[in-house]
Amino acid sequence: MRKKLDFETIQSYEVDIEATDGGGLSGKCTIVVQVTDVNDNPPDLTISSLTSPISENLPETMVAVFKTRDRDSGDNGKMVCFIQDDLPFILKPSVDNFYTLLTKRALDRESRAVYNITITIMDLGTPRLKTEHNITILVSDINDNPPVFTQTVYMLYLQENNSPALHIGSISARDRDLGTNAKVTYSLLPSEFGDLPLFSYISINPDNGHLYALRFLDYEAIQTFQFTVRATDGGSPALSSQAVVRVMVLDENDNSPFILYPLQNGTAPCNDLVPKAAEPGYLVTKVVAVDGDSGQNSWLSYQLLKATDPGLFTVWAHNGEVRTARPITDKDNIKQRLLVLVKDNGEPTLSIAATLNVLLVDGFSEPYVKLSDAPNDSTQDDSLTIYLVISLASISFLFLFSVILLIAMHLWRKKRVSGDNGHFDSNGPYLNHFMDISHSGTLSQSYQYEICLTNGSETNEFKFLKPTISSVPPQGSGRESEEYPVFQNSSNLG
Repeated sequence: MRKKLDFETIQSYEVDIEATDGGGLSGKCTIVVQVTDVNDNPPDLTISSLTSPISENLPETMVAVFKTRDRDSGDNGKMVCFIQDDLPFILKPSVDNFYTLLTKRALDRESRAVYNITITIMDLGTPRLKTEHNITILVSDINDNPPVFTQTVYMLYLQENNSPALHIGSISARDRDLGTNAKVTYSLLPSEFGDLPLFSYISINPDNGHLYALRFLDYEAIQTFQFTVRATDGGSPALSSQAVVRVMVLDENDNSPFILYPLQNGTAPCNDLVPKAAEPGYLVTKVVAVDGDSGQNSWLSYQLLKATDPGLFTVWAHNGEVRTARPITDKDNIKQRLLVLVKDNGEPTLSIAATLNVLLVDGFSEPYVKLSDAPNDSTQDDSLTIYLVISLASISFLFLFSVILLIAMHLWRKKRVSGDNGHFDSNGPYLNHFMDISHSGTLSQSYQYEICLTNGSETNEFKFLKPTISSVPPQGSGRESEEYPVFQNSSNLG
């Protein structure tokens, strides 16, 4: 042979052979040479279509279509095709050595975004030849994952009396999607915080989740509160999730102690009585105070700062009890003034002073003596007393003047009546009432009627007097008056 034979090119050869002898005779024959195939050609693959990237969450998606071929014959030209077993893809053979590459199930980009698939084609010859073809499949993202907070509940701590717009903490959420689907925006869910909405107290940066306190908080008003934040992605449709934020307000020593007893509001001082026979350790009184703060900021201690007689009294540091430290002597001042300091345990320490007034008495039955140590109250009492005295004197003067005036008027009237009736005898009848009728009706004369009562009479006597005629002279001869009979009729004169 001049060169190697190739079965895939020519499967048989016909060789014509002519033989000639020396005498000029010849003969011919034909030799047919059959080329036997050997497995010298590996399979090959031709991609007809390829889809990449493919969307996640889609089951049995067609990825690729390809065709295989082997130029050998017989078993040498028979092929098998396969891919890796650990991939969510399958090969489905079709006619004429066509294959379809499909997904077994829905793919999840968040689990694996890229697949490198090796398609292996192997013939059945001896030795076996194979061909491998690699394709890369990308998985595209869809918005199938909501944002996830790093914590379901966030605990933030804030010192009271904070400055406005103070950064108090941050929240964070992650989205496993890609691109716009993973863009997270933060917001506050509406809720009430006291009398005002939450947005007037707390704000959040929508891009990074930073939280800010918009106004100062007071621990004594509120110790803790919570609200809900929401994280929303930029996908379509948008997905979201929520988390709870709890804010603990930390106490600051911003409240001084307050004295409950004895009262320190400027009213009349409260005096405690102590018998002079009291033994050392006798409980005089107790200073009661409270502190609006909490924890160690509200722990109170008591201290005696000043006393009229130093050493006579002592104050217990933890409960504020005031007790005698020694027996009481005659040299001790009856009126004792104690100045007790009440302070808390905060930083810095805040304090207040309480004034106590103590009277040393021989016994509790003796009169209560007030301490003259309130000039403002005594001045007020003196002014009120002056006003009361002036008012009482004015009322008394007006009453007395009215009584005198009434008595004078009564005496004057009595004197006038006595002067008019002086010609009557005291034992005779007295004038009770006069009636004067002048020119009444069609009568031209005037008449006077007198009602007289005698001392021994139980009835009224009505006497007609002579008429008084002013225009006509008297016509009687010597009679001055004409007396008519007396009518006794008590019922008609009444």
